[in-house]
Order: sequence, then C-alpha cells, then structure tokens
Amino acid sequence: MQFSIKVDPSTWQRYISTPVKGKALLMEPFTNKGTAFTARERDELDLHGLLPPRVCTMEEQLTRVYENFLSKPAPLDKFVYMTSLHDRNETLFFRLVHERIDEMLPIVYTPVVGEACQKFSHIYRKGRGLYVTYEQRNNIEKVLRNFHTTDPSIIVVTDGERILGLGDQGAGGMGIPIGKLCLYTTCAGVSPYSTLPITLDVGTDNEERLKDPLYLGLRHRRIRGAEYQDFIDRFVAAVRKVYPHVLLQWEDFLKGNAIKQLDRFRDSILSFNDDIQGTAAVVVSGLYAAMRITGKRMQDQRLVFAGAGASTHGIAELFVSALVEDGLSKEEARGRVWTVDTKGLVVADRPGLEDFKALYARHPGEVASWKVGDRSRITLEETVANAKPTILIGVSATPGTFHEDLVKLMAALNERPIIFPLSNPTSKSECTAEDAIRWSDGRALIATGSPFAPVSHGGRTLRIGQCNNAFIFPGIGLGACLAHARYISDGMFLDAAKALAEKVTAEDLAECAVYPRLSRILDCSHSVACAVIRRAVAEGHADAENLVNLEESVRRAMWFPEYLPIRYEPWNAGGRSEAPGAAGRGARFPRVEEILVGV
Repeated sequence: MQFSIKVDPSTWQRYISTPVKGKALLMEPFTNKGTAFTARERDELDLHGLLPPRVCTMEEQLTRVYENFLSKPAPLDKFVYMTSLHDRNETLFFRLVHERIDEMLPIVYTPVVGEACQKFSHIYRKGRGLYVTYEQRNNIEKVLRNFHTTDPSIIVVTDGERILGLGDQGAGGMGIPIGKLCLYTTCAGVSPYSTLPITLDVGTDNEERLKDPLYLGLRHRRIRGAEYQDFIDRFVAAVRKVYPHVLLQWEDFLKGNAIKQLDRFRDSILSFNDDIQGTAAVVVSGLYAAMRITGKRMQDQRLVFAGAGASTHGIAELFVSALVEDGLSKEEARGRVWTVDTKGLVVADRPGLEDFKALYARHPGEVASWKVGDRSRITLEETVANAKPTILIGVSATPGTFHEDLVKLMAALNERPIIFPLSNPTSKSECTAEDAIRWSDGRALIATGSPFAPVSHGGRTLRIGQCNNAFIFPGIGLGACLAHARYISDGMFLDAAKALAEKVTAEDLAECAVYPRLSRILDCSHSVACAVIRRAVAEGHADAENLVNLEESVRRAMWFPEYLPIRYEPWNAGGRSEAPGAAGRGARFPRVEEILVGV
C-alpha cells in the first residue's frame, strides 16, 4: 500500500491521500484509525461492516487503550500490549505515550525493554525494521531495499552484544533500536515512518540463547576479528549507497567495537554513538545543573568513575572538554579524572591497558603516597578517600558498588556530593536513590540511569532526576538531519548538554532534581536541536541558511500524533502534495508529508 500527505488548496488542511480502500487501511498501522474513522471516511473508503458502527474520538480511544494497559499485571505484559498497539495503530500508540510519558517511557524503553530483549524470541509477534545477518553479507544492499521507505532519515543499529547492563542478547537486541526510535518520535517529533531499526546478527555467545529452541537469531558463536570488521564495512558501504542521506546511530556494541566503529566511520557517514556521546552529553548536562546548586565552577570538579566501559570513555572526554572551556589546560583537565574497574584503580604501569584506559591512567608516582591496603589493586573506596572527588559516577552495572560507607565518605568530603548511579536497568544500579539520600543525610545530589520514585527526607520530597539519554540523542538527530549536517562533532554534544541544563528550572532545582521533568522533553529536544544546528553552522558542518527563523522552523518540523482526514484518490488526483521542506525549511523527515511511503 502507498499513501502520501497532501494539502487541500481550498482550505490548506493536510490530509492523507491513498489509492486503496477497505481492509488494507485497517491493516496498515499508520493509516489505521480504528473506531475513529469518520462517517464520511467509512463511506468513501468502503469501511462499513469492518468496524463497529459508533464513531469514537481519539480521547475515547485513549481511555479504552489505557484501561487495557492498566489491566496487564506485569511490566512485561504491559510492554507486549504496547507493542501490539504500536503494530496496529501507530498514531494512537504515540499519542498514549505522549499523554502519559512518565508512565509509558519506563515500559516502552528502559528498564522494561531489558527484560523484553531477554525474552524477545518468546514474545515475538510481528517483524519491525530489518535483520541483516552475516550470511547475507554479500546481499546487504538488497536487504536494505526491502524496507518500506526509500529515504529514511535515521537508522539505529545494534549487533546485540552489549544490551544495557545485560550483555549479549543476539537477535533479541532488536528491542533496543525499536525502543530508541520510539523515543526519537515521542521526545523529538521525528516521524515514525522515516526511522529504521536494524539488528546486525553475527551470532551470539549467550549460552542460554543458543540452547533455547525458540531463539530467533543465528544459532552459532559470534563472528569476530577480521571477518566481523569486513561485515561491518560492507554494511556501512551498503547504507551509504542505498540511503546516502541517512543518519546512522550506533547502539549497544561492545566497548572496543563501539569506539572502533565510531572512529572508523564518523568522517565518512553522518553518525554518532549514543552510548558514548549521548550518555556523555546528558551526564555533563546534569553536572552543569548541579553547579547551580553547589555554587561551584566546572573547573573545580574532580571525578571518579566506577566502571570503565564505552560510556566512561565518552563522559570523560566531554567532561574534559567542559573543564578546558572553563579555563583548564587539557592536561590539567585529564588530571581531574580517575577510573576504577574490576581490577581496581587504573594505573599506568598495569600491563595491557586499552587506549582509553591508558589515557586516563594515573602515574604510579602519584599514588605512591596514598594510604591503601594493596598498591597493586587500589579499591574504589581507597580511590575516593585519596583523590577526594566532588563527583562519583557509576557505570559498572554492579549493584551495591555504592555502599553505605562509600556514600558517607563522599558526604564527608563534600557539602553537596554529586553521586550518579547510572547503570540500568534498575537491578544493575550501583545503589538506590533512597539509600544515597539517606546515607548522605539528604545532602547528595542524585541522578540515576533508570527511573526512581521521589524520596522523602527531612520533611522534604526530593525528585530524582533521571539521567536519561532521551533528553539528548533525539534532539541531536533532529538537529543534524534538519540542518543536513555533514558531520556530528563533539562540540555539538557539549552545546547540547548546555542547552539541556538551561531547561532545568528553579522549581526543578528546589526539588534537588538536576534534570527537567519528562513531560517537558519535547521542549528540551527543540532546544537541543537548535543548539546542534547553531554549532554545526559555526563549525562549518552545515549551511548558514539553517539559522533563518531557526527556532520556528525546528518547531514546525516536529511531528505530532494526531489523526488526519483520509481521502481516496488515484495518484495525481486532487489536492496538492506538500513541497519538500514545507515541514520546516529543507526538513527531510519529521512530518510524514515529507515522504511518499510504499508498504
């Protein structure tokens, strides 16, 4: 089926033009309105008898689907229900998520998406996106051409090896690209019909998946080494040929692969890695906001990491950029970062250090005077006691890492310690928000990776800001695509962090929250997109004409889930197809009217 969005020249009303009638409209999730098809549409589109006779408003439909949502007993049941709604009525799905975003985001994405990835092969209902397998390495272009849109704007791709804090989920990792692209639409108004989730299946080393008779992925060990890289190279080459204008977002690759692919391809295809760069921007944004509570400057901060994965790499680099911008030299700034992994403090004389760890490794002479139990394995608590950080960030995926003594030590060293236990899902968090507040006597500034309920302490209710990448990456993608950017720089992420921090209000800070409420995320994404475009133009990665009426153009380009009238028209009959750019000056994607969709 095909459809397009047109404008009636007599009324300037947008409508969906389709050359087909009947049941096909109900089977297509973007044209399906269910019981909301009007009497005129039912007559014209031959829908009588296919629907109950009563015409419902969207508000009535929302009441019905939310009632069904609430009837599901467990979070995974709610996830399955929402997936089914997504598959049958795209507009209603996104409207429900929009109207109840605080309640829905934890279901459609983290933390519940983690369990959904683990059980993917058992809850699978319907295909969405594309699976590119190692066996298809000689036919990747053909696979890409099977997608319903010939010019998608954003691809989110994973190989399923490092899903959240859960590790290798193989083909089940598809839940992440699907979920991320839901957030692009919900949080930044990117049209769902211009996004493409992709899973690269090169096998899995997860024994549980390999032994599962229902597992849907390739049933062999992961392809690695030169063969793996050749497959990735072929995939990127095919994407560049088939979708030359697309933005490619790397997601949930193993640390070494994540850093390697970002460095290898960021100059040849518009791309970024959310785990590395998006996480960095949202964390640094929280630190900027925290400075407004502590009254300190960024250049005064000292940071200890628990964990040394890909996200640590990104956060450290952007934190250093923020310190340099605030007056320190790069060498001084890197001296403000300590990393502790499973082997203890990363020290320069440790054999076999990876490049990132070597960059932030401490010189043995620096720690020679530290009071420690075992100099060959300096613990996290010993590192905090000697380095005296102002900031403690957890990216270890190990619950209990931030224990009571450690939090109390941070509180003894700082009047307002900044403690971010960021690992998700919730079960992997380094500590709970409630424990961190209680152990610090309410003085710690907390942000978490997964959602936590408000905490009551000392007669106050403290809202726990969620350090959620959804505050950053959708706006990054929106801005880069709208500007037709040629490159996504680290400077864009730093400006995005500042733009988000500026959206934190005095009311947020009064609640000790260093992030805005999710209900304001569309406005946050708008600000991030504008900041990205300004920086892209300033750095020469986008044309200056993007700055004309920038804020209004970005706002107009953001898709919103609402039903449009549908008319039966043979192609080229009636109405006027909206010209490219009508949704926002050169915008290629966010409104459906920018594209002709073939399904």
